[in-house]
Amino acid sequence: MQDLFLEQIEDLYDAENRLVKALPKMADAATTQELQTAFEEHLRQTEGQVGRLEQVFGELGKSPTKPTCDAMKGLIEECEDIVKNTEESPLRDAGLIAAANRVEHYEMAAYGAARNFAQVLGLNRSAQLLEQTLNEEKQADETLTRIATQTVNKQAVAGRTRTAR
Repeated sequence: MQDLFLEQIEDLYDAENRLVKALPKMADAATTQELQTAFEEHLRQTEGQVGRLEQVFGELGKSPTKPTCDAMKGLIEECEDIVKNTEESPLRDAGLIAAANRVEHYEMAAYGAARNFAQVLGLNRSAQLLEQTLNEEKQADETLTRIATQTVNKQAVAGRTRTAR
């Protein structure tokens, strides 16, 4: 079980490091200020999440490693495709939010499993750190959903273009 837990943490470590690189690009591609801000805030959270994962590695007595997280790699590629194939508009923002929601759901599943593994292994500090990140991922998902349902999706349907730059 400890080996499986370590594999989960390694996967998350690569996933979060990939997201640290992707979020600034997503913020730049967003056309509404609210979505840009949400991506920028989540970038700061994600940087903290990387630090928490490093603490988990420490509790395990391991050095951080990051074999490729193919799932996050693919999810980020979907975000890049949306930016590349959708002109700057609320429609692009709607697509970015949908892709980012998928990222958040992947992370929620991964952090939930990792937290459960930490609990069963008696790694209480790691379980607390992973629970903190899980709660941040849930909040990020809720924020994105709120932006989509209250603003962006309606603008995309109406065909309105409102840029933040």
